[in-house]
Amino acid sequence: MRWRHFRADLRVRQPTRFSIIAAFAALYLIWGSTYLFIRFAIDTIPPFLMAGSRYLTAGLLLYIIARAQGAKRPNPVTWRSAAIIGGFLLLGGNGGVTLSEKFIDTGLAAVVVATVPIYIALISWITGSAPRPRPLVFAGLAGGFLGVGILMAPSLHFRPGETRHPGIGMLILLVSSFLWSVGSLYSRNAKNADSPFVAAGQQMICGGMLLLITGFASNERFQLHALTALSVWAWIYLVLIGAIVGFTAYIFLLRHCDPAKVSTYAYVNPIVAVILGALFAGEKLSGRSLLATALIIGSVAIVITAQQFTGKSAPPISAALAEAD
Repeated sequence: MRWRHFRADLRVRQPTRFSIIAAFAALYLIWGSTYLFIRFAIDTIPPFLMAGSRYLTAGLLLYIIARAQGAKRPNPVTWRSAAIIGGFLLLGGNGGVTLSEKFIDTGLAAVVVATVPIYIALISWITGSAPRPRPLVFAGLAGGFLGVGILMAPSLHFRPGETRHPGIGMLILLVSSFLWSVGSLYSRNAKNADSPFVAAGQQMICGGMLLLITGFASNERFQLHALTALSVWAWIYLVLIGAIVGFTAYIFLLRHCDPAKVSTYAYVNPIVAVILGALFAGEKLSGRSLLATALIIGSVAIVITAQQFTGKSAPPISAALAEAD
């Protein structure tokens, strides 16, 4: 399998315990913080233009650095796969997340996105690409969707004069999570470049261009005079730290750690996002939201753990997919 081949080819000398702990801390904090920094960035930068310029820049940097360090030029056919994956994961997935944060708190956005592994398990079963889930996985699926329902219920009613309606954001996120899941399943059998950094760069370049096209087509306009320093620094953080440093830490952990341990970011990151949103964006969670958050994150943990016991689940190598899952 591609996963075993990847692990065998990229094995290097054993890292120190400190470097492993530092990489996990970076993975949890960096990818858990991207939701907050997206909010800061789109305060004065239109959502699709922000996301598109972020991924196009990060993709070019990753691609150039990987090629400069000796990675082989990718087969032209891999650009087709990169365009499809970038379309589903970055345009449909991350573009939707970015847009949704105009309507919903960052912590809740991260919690809803955490349902992606649940979507994947369900779609895999429905399409016949995976066997019928075990009872434990069914319990996780039911708990996850119950949590989403609890989150959605208060948001189904518009209030007069309300401009930031959470229900709109949640609907956008549910569609985005579905697209993310479809793209994730496609990426498992897609032909990608041998180097994970080259493949990630290709996907980011293609996805970034699609996001920029969508931004211009939807009449988004960049207003330089309205740009704030906070949005600029948030954009720089998302490019250099969120995309490049975060993905580098992720690949480092895949080379040296058990995949089951690396997969824990899928349910740790939403917790980090909720905490950061409360500390730095003044976001508050009601008792209902806390219950829904616990249900969703617990359900994701159940689904991922149960799949790992079957020996048929491995963390994704795609940068876009990894950041979402």
